[in-house]
Amino acid sequence: MVFRITFLGTGTSTGVPLIGCNCITCCSTDTKDKRLRSSVLVEVVSGRERLFRILIDAGPDFRQQMLGHAVTSLDAILLTHEHRDHIAGLDDVRALNFLSKKPVPVYAEQRVLDAVQKEFDYAFAEYPYPGLPKMTLHPIQGDPFRINGVEIMPVRALHGRLPVFGFRIGPFGYLTDVKSIQEEDLDKFKGTEVFVVSTVQRKPHITHFSLSEAVDAARKVGAGRSYLTHLSHCLEPHEDLSRDLPAGILPAFDGLVLEIPVKDE
Repeated sequence: MVFRITFLGTGTSTGVPLIGCNCITCCSTDTKDKRLRSSVLVEVVSGRERLFRILIDAGPDFRQQMLGHAVTSLDAILLTHEHRDHIAGLDDVRALNFLSKKPVPVYAEQRVLDAVQKEFDYAFAEYPYPGLPKMTLHPIQGDPFRINGVEIMPVRALHGRLPVFGFRIGPFGYLTDVKSIQEEDLDKFKGTEVFVVSTVQRKPHITHFSLSEAVDAARKVGAGRSYLTHLSHCLEPHEDLSRDLPAGILPAFDGLVLEIPVKDE
């Protein structure tokens, strides 16, 4: 059995390049410096059979990401929090509805689901007209839950003062938009083979890990491989940043695919 992780987007809320910016990162010709808004696809494959395919976050680049990676179905979407760079693409689940003839399950804490219902109120009308996006909303708390037999563990963190969820899915851990996290919660990622954590810049930030804080979190988790996501143009281009990071920690980039072999249960 293999966990396959595809980074659909690795940029912060503005994406990279930033509109109108002429900095060295925004002007880079390296495709690894072209960053859509952060989102990751997690698949579990056994032989030729795909057991599980979920998306973490559906930002404004959702349509482009689905087309770019030929994704035509999802077992679920997990939402880390309700900011628009993480939910704005949910309108485009309608295309998946057309193909599957059923709603897409969306999992998040109740506050986030309430925000989704408010943002996309037309999708939840009592008498919706044909063609609207269809979603079933599933509230989660801090307890592990299962989708298609695969356990998912929500992990609490804070995005400034806003509570957010990271997720551990088997050997994979994902933590974005985090400024602080309790040690006992960070410990829930220990034992992962791949750990992904966000940072936006080197200098301290009011709602996000700085680069040094993200590196410190990755070191504490001690995964075999750690990757940085939600990167902004304030950080240097991919190749320069890669050379400056400690061994075992790398900046992720759009289109990066990782595979984690695990023994079948």
